[in-house]
Amino acid sequence: MTFVATVLTLYPEMFPGPLGLSLAGRAMAEGTWALDTVQIRDFAYDKHRTVDDTPAGGGAGMVLRVDVLAKAIDHARAFLPGTGRGTTEGGGGAGAANPTSEGRESPHVPLHHPPDGPPPPVGEERPVIALTPRGKPLTQARVRELAAGPGVILLCGRFEGFDERIFEGRGVEEVSVGDIVLSGGEPAALMLLDACIRLLPGVMGAPSSGAEESFENGLLEYPHYTRPQEWEGRTIPEVLRSGDHAKIAQWRKRRSEDDTRSRRPDLWERHTGVRVQSASGAQREVQDD
Repeated sequence: MTFVATVLTLYPEMFPGPLGLSLAGRAMAEGTWALDTVQIRDFAYDKHRTVDDTPAGGGAGMVLRVDVLAKAIDHARAFLPGTGRGTTEGGGGAGAANPTSEGRESPHVPLHHPPDGPPPPVGEERPVIALTPRGKPLTQARVRELAAGPGVILLCGRFEGFDERIFEGRGVEEVSVGDIVLSGGEPAALMLLDACIRLLPGVMGAPSSGAEESFENGLLEYPHYTRPQEWEGRTIPEVLRSGDHAKIAQWRKRRSEDDTRSRRPDLWERHTGVRVQSASGAQREVQDD
């Protein structure tokens, strides 16, 4: 089954971007996944293709309109990429002909979909995710869930963000890729898609390729080394050159735990159920089972 992604954006030309290269690009060419972009402005209600308005209650910036967003989401749910009904060379939305501001029908040429292979069955629900700093943190566990499904619809924000009513009104999940603010949701969408695509069957090669990576077992991954054995006075740890696989596994496990405890106490706390002692020497707390 092809994993299908639809990105709702004001800048469709930003896609596929890096996803058209390397592992993701090859997987797209092979039909493992499909990508469509939908221009949000195509669903505006006026000839100026306005998608935003001033915030209620006053304040700086502009807010993306809920009626325009809802129309774009409804459209994305109705049309799947890879069916010949998709994004257009002019950045238009997918599906049936969409009239331009002058009332003419714009040409629709599907892009970024696999050359062959059946699309997912109509009716399989793809989650709609808005990329926003106000969302829940994206985790590797959530990425695995998404990668195991039929695909995803991503809503990229701009300006001051989204009209809050869209989340409940269209069942939109709010996701954050970190405690940072970007100029728009597009870089975050690329990040989320890359994380999903690499987990699709056959993309990384051996199924075990990602088993020991950071976050897969709740910890940071152990450090890596390769030739040369010595570089600027720094050598590869002796245990990694010993050939003793049991000792190597023990060393890697210990380093993974030590690095997680020191660099990401939040992960360590979730992994062990033990609250890491603070710098002030506060008492550690053990969570009840």
